[in-house]
Amino acid sequence: MKFLKRCGYLLLFLFILFNVIGAIHAWKFTHFYDDPNHVNKKPEQMTSGEKVAMILTGVKISKSVDTDTPTLEHENVILHTRDGIRLEGWYIPSDKAPNGTVILLHGYGSSRSDKLPEANYFHQLGYNTFLIDFRAHGGSGGYACSIGYRETEDLLAAWRFVKNKGENDNRITLWGMSMGAAVILKGVPEFDLHPGRVILEAPFASLTDAVNSRMRSVHIPNYPFTPLLTFWGGIEQGFWGFDFEPYRYAEKITCPALMCWGRHDPRVMEFETQKIFAHLGVKAPHKSLVIFERSGHQSFCRNEGDKWKAGIKDFMAMPE
Repeated sequence: MKFLKRCGYLLLFLFILFNVIGAIHAWKFTHFYDDPNHVNKKPEQMTSGEKVAMILTGVKISKSVDTDTPTLEHENVILHTRDGIRLEGWYIPSDKAPNGTVILLHGYGSSRSDKLPEANYFHQLGYNTFLIDFRAHGGSGGYACSIGYRETEDLLAAWRFVKNKGENDNRITLWGMSMGAAVILKGVPEFDLHPGRVILEAPFASLTDAVNSRMRSVHIPNYPFTPLLTFWGGIEQGFWGFDFEPYRYAEKITCPALMCWGRHDPRVMEFETQKIFAHLGVKAPHKSLVIFERSGHQSFCRNEGDKWKAGIKDFMAMPE
C-alpha cells in the first residue's frame, strides 16, 4: 500500500513539474522583451550548457528589430488592429503603372526589414509592395506573439490599408514566410479575403508540428513536452492550441497558389508541406510546389536567388 501511495505521489509530482516547465516554456516562447544587448540564438547555435538551462527555465527572447530601411521611395505607415495593437509598415509604390500590390508577411522572430530583398524583386516586376511588422516584432507594439493565431488581425489591417489605396482584391498578392504563411492560410477564410494570388513559403502544418520542431532542435522528446507546450501556449494566449492547424484552412484557398520549401529545412518537415499542398482548394495547374534543394528554413530569395526569382516571375505572370 505504501509503495502504491509513493508511486502516486511521484506521478503527481512529475505531472505538476512537467506542467510547470511546459507553462514556463510556452510563456517565454510567446513573450518577447526589449533588450538590445541580448542576442537571440537558434537552438542549433547553443552550447550544451545553454540547452540544459533552456530546458529547465526556458529561453529569453528579445524583440526583433528592423535593421534596414528601404532604399526606394516609400511611405512610413502606422496602423491599428481591431484589438488595439499598433503596427508599423512600409508602403513602396511602383515607379510605373502598377501590376497590383504584394503584401509581405515575415516569420516568427523576424521583421519587415528582413524581407526587403523579396519586396525589391516584386518592385522590379512592377508591383506596389507593403511590408508590415507583426505585433511583438520590429517597430510594432505588443510583446505577445501567438505564433500566427491572432496575427491574422495584423493581416486584416494590412489588407484594409491596401484596399483603401484603391486596390482591387484580385490584384492583391499575399506573400508569407513560415508564420507569415500560416497567417495567410488562417486569415483568408477567417475574414473572407479574396486575394488574386498567394505565395506560401515554408508554412507549418499545425501548432503541434511547430512545437515538435522546437523539441527536435534541442533534442528533447516530443512526448510529453509537445502536448504540454501546445496546451499551455494556447491557454496563455486564449485559444485551444490543438485546433490551430493551418493545413485545414488550406482548402479555403481557391486562388492561384505557389508553395516553396527548402530540402534541408529543420523546422518544417516535408510531410507538412505536402499535407498543406494536398489540402489547397485550388487545383493544378493553378497551384505549384517548388523545392529548393540547397536551402533550409531561410530566405530562398537570398540563398537561391535565381531559382526563386524565376519561379516568382512565372507564377506572377500566370493567368488567373
